[in-house]
Amino acid sequence: MDSEQPAIDVKNLTVSYGPVPALLDISLKIDAGQLVGIIGPNGSGKSTLIKSLLGFVKADFGEVQLFGEDVEKAKGRVAYVPQRGSVDWDFPITVREVALMGRYGKQPWWSEMSAEDHDIADYALEQVRMADLRDRQIGQLSGGQQQRVFMARAIAQGGDILLLDEPFAGVDAATERAILDVLESTREAGRTLVVVHHDLATAAEYFDALVLLKQRLFAYGAPEHVLHPELLSEVYEGKLRIFANLQSGQAAGGGV
Repeated sequence: MDSEQPAIDVKNLTVSYGPVPALLDISLKIDAGQLVGIIGPNGSGKSTLIKSLLGFVKADFGEVQLFGEDVEKAKGRVAYVPQRGSVDWDFPITVREVALMGRYGKQPWWSEMSAEDHDIADYALEQVRMADLRDRQIGQLSGGQQQRVFMARAIAQGGDILLLDEPFAGVDAATERAILDVLESTREAGRTLVVVHHDLATAAEYFDALVLLKQRLFAYGAPEHVLHPELLSEVYEGKLRIFANLQSGQAAGGGV
């Protein structure tokens, strides 16, 4: 990995959809080996930031670099777990086949998957505790199990950066624990993780640093700095109940 370069370097990024701004002049750097959460109200640009890191949306202004390279050049180093609602779960494919999809970019299109590819996919399924269901069709899984399968696909891809869009949304406790274990072990392996997250009550516990967005960057840094009651009240426009202990750096919130 490129220790002399930040894993992610966003410089003055502005993105809009037609006349509607989604991100305004965002600048931040994320070092390798960090587990970073992106928080903010609905429509604040969280998913747009992830898509910008993937090169899925075009910037009006500014740029994104991954390990010092343009996003297009660094695409092979990035793995992505989309929101569960964006996936066609009726597609006739098994759990193991989804995990193997993570290996597609490692092989020429005309080549069959190797024994090593199959071993990597199986290992990824073990990591997310889905190995016993490897032959199950994905549409037969629970929502939490489906999320774990797409985590396995990202692990099998083997990227240096892992981007996840709301992985904890609507999952059961077992899946939440499995996902968190994977995030922590992936970080310990030296990879960089950026996670869109909606639950302020767990944000301080889960992440090394937080990005607070509402079109523009309101705060970026340690959770105890970002989860400040006055700052959250400003970003969420008072539509938030905040229970904070600033001395311990803990904060929790929920909609009123």
